[in-house]
Parts: sequence; structure tokens; C-alpha cells
Amino acid sequence: MPHVTVFSLFSDFDIDLFKSGKHFRLYEKLGSHPMELNGVKGTYFAVWAPSARSVSVVGNFNGWDGHMHQLNVRWDSSGIWEGFIPGVGEGEIYKYKIYSNNHGAVTEKADPFARYCEQPPRTASIIWKKNYDWGDNEWMETRKSKNSLDTPFSVYEVHLGSWKRNKEGKFLTYEELSDDLVAYVKEMGFTHIEFMPIMEYPYDPSWGYQLTGYFAPTSRFGEPEGFKLLVDKMHKAGIGVILDWVPSHFPEDAHGLGFFDGSHLYEHPDRRRGYHPDWKSLIFNYGRSEVRAFLISNAIFWLDQFHVDGLRVDAVASMLYLDYSREDGEWEPNMYGNNENLEALSFIREFNETVYGTFPDVQTIAEESTAFTGVSKPVMYGGLGFGMKWMMGWMHDTLEYFKKEPVYRKHHQNDLTFSMTYAFSENFMLPLSHDEVVYGKNSLVYRMPGDEWQRFANLRLMFGYMFTHPGTNLIFMGGEFGQTNEWNFQQSLDWHLTQYDVHSGVQQFIKDLNTLYKSSPALFEKQFSPDGFRWIDYGDHQNSVLAYIRKGHESENDIYVACNFTPVPREKYCIGVEKPSGKFKVLLNSDDSKYSGSGMKSKISTIKKKPWHGREQSVELTIPPLSIVVFQ
Repeated sequence: MPHVTVFSLFSDFDIDLFKSGKHFRLYEKLGSHPMELNGVKGTYFAVWAPSARSVSVVGNFNGWDGHMHQLNVRWDSSGIWEGFIPGVGEGEIYKYKIYSNNHGAVTEKADPFARYCEQPPRTASIIWKKNYDWGDNEWMETRKSKNSLDTPFSVYEVHLGSWKRNKEGKFLTYEELSDDLVAYVKEMGFTHIEFMPIMEYPYDPSWGYQLTGYFAPTSRFGEPEGFKLLVDKMHKAGIGVILDWVPSHFPEDAHGLGFFDGSHLYEHPDRRRGYHPDWKSLIFNYGRSEVRAFLISNAIFWLDQFHVDGLRVDAVASMLYLDYSREDGEWEPNMYGNNENLEALSFIREFNETVYGTFPDVQTIAEESTAFTGVSKPVMYGGLGFGMKWMMGWMHDTLEYFKKEPVYRKHHQNDLTFSMTYAFSENFMLPLSHDEVVYGKNSLVYRMPGDEWQRFANLRLMFGYMFTHPGTNLIFMGGEFGQTNEWNFQQSLDWHLTQYDVHSGVQQFIKDLNTLYKSSPALFEKQFSPDGFRWIDYGDHQNSVLAYIRKGHESENDIYVACNFTPVPREKYCIGVEKPSGKFKVLLNSDDSKYSGSGMKSKISTIKKKPWHGREQSVELTIPPLSIVVFQ
């Protein structure tokens, strides 16, 4: 069998960029690339392993013999090993066998830049290069208007392995999902879908948050082109695609990034900064230039090669703080004596600047659970540069409030109103995510008090309050039809429930909420601005009623909202309004019988010259039990 031919895809400029951590398209150079050299077909391989004594490509094509195809180390101290192997082509499985200079360590690793991987539990990389003919030109040319901060952003969060399975209980393929899932998300009216990590991962119970194949869509559902088809069809249906992205940690699996070349190559060498005690995983070395280039190249890869519209960055808080989930003595302060991870902060800012500088029509979203300031403020103004931040405080306070029996809610109205004291300090997305329906927390509907009718009335009320609260929205799959069981990643959602009125009622309500949100400029034009919200009354604790106005650019588009958090109807309830005269029409009533509510009508009087709530005029309306009424 022919041996390795000296060849390189790297220019001197590429190497300079790589060493300085500024090469953000490394996937075009590193990894395996099927090609033809001097009329001979084969594959070019390149891998970063600076502590290696030698690096070989092993696979079925050479009997996994580490002596047959040894790559050539570059002369420029870049630590890159490379070469062209004739006769080895697309579809071949392979790994890198690395003989280290460190204590004679020998590792056998999957390719960090592989485009395709064997299906777990197998761990080899697959040489892969297929063209895909995209059909989403119209979306890509106009998506800035669909992804901007002043447009509707209603997100459906999905775990591909458990959204729906076939009759045998097996995974649907990307192609099958591109029919079923696309049609469903469009029917429900969501503007975006967010996929929990689809990059290759070895362990199903990690849900994808422990990655080994950063550049490969998981082979559980088919080939990479299948995932491109899924994204393509989403775009053709007018739906944006967001990917969960995990630059915070990675697993210690033998074929993964850990101890890659017999040294701490990707992970920080100090265990206090390089190991997550909670997740038993390794933390990237954000101060190492080549590691930063690897991660930012990975972000660019999904936006470039897969036309993705946004990245939701997981576990940002764990990156920001040196003492995250650590006891005294288990962490070391930074040069200023505090707990901020300065290298991670620098990396996050560079990541956001690079993403927005390259793709100004996408969004980055931070899952950040602390009060760190400026998460969604531009880097030029001292912020981290994200487009949006998950509003974790709102999520916890709201769920805590709704689990209380209505008779006690008058003592806890501050749980709902407190969010407005900081709602405009960041560009907030309101999440009801997968984390809230696992590990004994119960499903959303079963976290509500009362009998079945009250549980579902509460659920509809909470969703209505969520969609009319300033900010954008995210709902985890199953919540939109009132899934009763906790989420189980090993099986399909309980779709049979939608045959029952209470479940189909919630489903219809979410459809109508999405329609209302997308058709009401007052709900999105100023969704991150204090000018877009005004309280009517937040102090009626005794009746557990909230009333507020959402505002857009034009006053005639103002939306009025009244919420009744008790099962007692509020009839002839007086609300001050800003309109001097005329009539209001009800846009949405969560108690409507089509939602499996009681069917009580929300009657609204004509505007009266009766001062109320600090306004010169008012209306009287009926707010049905455990309901939200939206009127205009």
C-alpha cells in the first residue's frame, strides 16, 4: 500500500493565523479532505498534536497498524502533522494514533475536525465530503429581517431523539424529521426552532451536552447532508434554526479531545481551571490561541456550512467564574484577586465579535444564570456581545408562583412583578426549557395546583403571561400540548394526549399566541425597550390581578393585557386606559371554550370618562377565572 505523500493545504499565512489564534476557518485545513493529487485520488489529513513524537492514520485500510501511514510534522513549530494518503477515500473509517513525547504515552483519537462519525457506541471518524445543493436562497437573502431584535422570536426547543420516534421506537432520520417536524413547527406558528446539541456525542443521557465530534452532526439520525436537508426545509418554511453550542466543557472519553497528544492540549492543565466537578468533564484552555481558534472556527463552521441562524451558548456562567461550583481552596483568584475568568471573558467577546462580524444577520444567545452585567451589551461598550440572554430569574420566579394554590397568591404577587425591575437590563429571552421538566421537577402542567381544569387553565395563563411579557420566548417540546409526564430522552413525546380536549386546547392556544405575537407590532417592535411596556396596575394583590400595556412604534397598535391568577371571575373590573374614546376588541381570551376553558366571555365596556389608575378614562371588563385577556 502506498505510504504518505508530502503535501499541505496550509500557507505560511494560515500558520501565522493559527498560531495567533486568528484562523477562524480551520475546518478548511485541518481534518480529512478527500482530493486528487497529481492525478491520484486519496485523502489529505492534518491534525494538531504538538507534543507528539509521531502521528499515524489508522483504519481498516491498513489493519489499524500505527506504523504504516505516519504523517509528516511541519517544520514551523505549529505542531501540525499532515500528509496525503493515496487510495484512501470517502467512507473509510479512521483515527489518529499518537505516540507522545510525554512519558511515552500513546493515544488513539477521533479526528477533532471530522465531518462525520460512526454511530455510538462506535467511535471512529469517517472520511466524508459530499456536496449539498441548497434551496434556501430566499431565506438567506432576507433573514436579517427574521432574526433581528425588533421582530418576533418565538422558539420551539427540541431534542431530536425524543420529539417523535417511529412505530418500532427507533429514531426518525433527518429526512423523516424534515417532513414531520418542519410541518409541525410551521403549523404551530413558531418563528424559530432550537435544537439541543446535534454535534456528535457518545453518551445518550448527556442529551448531547458532552461532545466528541464538534464538526459532525450526530450519525444517530443519518448523514450530514440529511441535517442540511432539515435546515433547508426549515428555511423554506420560513423557520429559523438555532443550535445549542457547548464551548464550556467536553468529556474525558478516550477517543475525545482530552489528553489528546499525551498532554493537556485542549483542556486547561491546572485541574482547578480545567475540570468541572459537577459534570465530570474537562474545561477548555481559553488562554491558548490554537484552542480559541478551534472553538471560534467551530462556531463559524455551523453558520457557514449549515446555514444556521443562531447559536445558543450553553453554561456561560460556568465559563465566567473561576469559583463556579467550587468550594474555598478549590479555585485560584485571577491577577486582580477576584473570581472572573479573564481568559474566558476575552474568548467570549472575541467569539461574539467574530460571529457578528462574519454573519451580521444571525443571533447568539447566552444561557447565563447569574447577574453578570452586560451579557447582551456590545463588546465595544464593555459587554460580552451576545444578542440575547436567557431570563432565568423570570423562569424560576414564575414557576414558583404558579405552583402555589391561588388562595395564597395574593401574598406572592412580587414573584411576578419583580422581573419588570430588571427586564430591560439585558435583551432577555424568556425560557421554559428542558431543564424545567426533568429530574423530579415534573411536567409544566403537573406543577400547577388544583384539579385537571385548573391545572390546564393555569398552564394557558402562564403561557399567555409569558408571550405578553417583554422579551422573546422559548418553549420546550411537549409543553405546547400539556405533556403530563416528565421529559424522557429515551422515548417519544406522548402525542396520543392531543386527542383529548384539554391537551388540544393548550395546543390551539399556543398556535393563537404565536399568531397574536407575530401580528402585533406592540409585542415585538420594542420588546427589549422600557418604552415598550407600561404598567396599568401591579398592586392589586387582593384580587391577584395584573394589568399592563405593550407598546410599539404606533400608539394605535397598543396591546392591553389583564391577568386573573385566581379561579374567581372578576366581573366589571375597572382598568384605566390611555385612549380617550372608542371601543376595545378582545384579541385573545385563554378561557375560551376552544381552548377547553369554561367559555366565559370577556365583556368590555366602551371607554368611559372615569379616571382610574392615573388615567383620565377607563373601561370595565370581565376577566374569567385563571385567565389572561388581551384586548386592543
